[in-house]
Amino acid sequence: MSAAIHANELVRHFDEVEAVRGVSLDVEEGEIYGFLGPNGAGKSTTVRILTTLLEPTSGSGSVLGHDVVREPNTVRRLIGVALQEAGLDPKQSGRELLTLQARLYGLRGRVLTRQVDEVTELVGLSDAMDRRIQGYSGGMKRRLDLASALLHRPRVLFLDEPTTGLDPTSRTLIWDRVRSLRQQYGATIFLTTQYLEEADHLADRVGIINRGLIVREGTPAALKAEVGADVIDISVDDRESGAARSAILDMQSSGELPAGELRGTATGYTLFVPDGPSQIAVVVRGLDRAGVSTGPISVSRPTLDDVFLAATGGRMQASADGDASQDGQRVPSGQGAGR
Repeated sequence: MSAAIHANELVRHFDEVEAVRGVSLDVEEGEIYGFLGPNGAGKSTTVRILTTLLEPTSGSGSVLGHDVVREPNTVRRLIGVALQEAGLDPKQSGRELLTLQARLYGLRGRVLTRQVDEVTELVGLSDAMDRRIQGYSGGMKRRLDLASALLHRPRVLFLDEPTTGLDPTSRTLIWDRVRSLRQQYGATIFLTTQYLEEADHLADRVGIINRGLIVREGTPAALKAEVGADVIDISVDDRESGAARSAILDMQSSGELPAGELRGTATGYTLFVPDGPSQIAVVVRGLDRAGVSTGPISVSRPTLDDVFLAATGGRMQASADGDASQDGQRVPSGQGAGR
């Protein structure tokens, strides 16, 4: 059986910028696939290609076996799309907007009424449908846009950062609706996100994209297991001097610390080692002996952020307004670094 969504070496240039540099992926029917990466990584460009809104410079893509370049009209009938910027008319009511959208899909009469009621109940907007959209909150607008994408009961749904900029309550509500879509209709969902917890909670599999390339792919659990170690985050007052890095590498070389990868972050270093809790005291003693002034030091199990760090050398950091960026750089782990 062919994949619901297929991409083969997709490339897209904008003038001299190579936004997508050879993306290949397969998403099976009924799967929630999380496409995770910071702003500018190539997520939205990939979605625009797969939804027929943008032609690739090279490579190919298909949805339910239909080529996105050669058969765009067929693809559009099969998919639902909710992009980052919702095209909502603030002067319309929610019902007016959905009714217009349903007619554009060819729905009429009782079928139109039934499916408008169905999607508004699914996204939790039944009580607000006769209010003007200009009075909706940001979360309500995102849910209305999701309802619009669901009117024709698409087999494949593309959601491009559906919760960016939303408050935690609205974000959780969108997550619940996405889960319901798969449970009730068996929909295949391609979800782009810059939120690590969103990908971890929702996705069956995750593709991590960075600078136009997929750098890791697998289930969230498998990706975190690949890190294969606990994570010690070390904040230092003077990262530029390199004294902390030298002290950690010396501890690894002498066997005081076990071998493990060392990477730089914006505030210090991240060390991947087995049995992290037992190593914190060793790290603190060694840095103190070297005269390194430290801030907070913590240990945790690997997260998707640690997977991203291990793959790219930088962490994804989402700010309060929803913008995710990549920071940090790889620090050569030298002798004693086993990864």
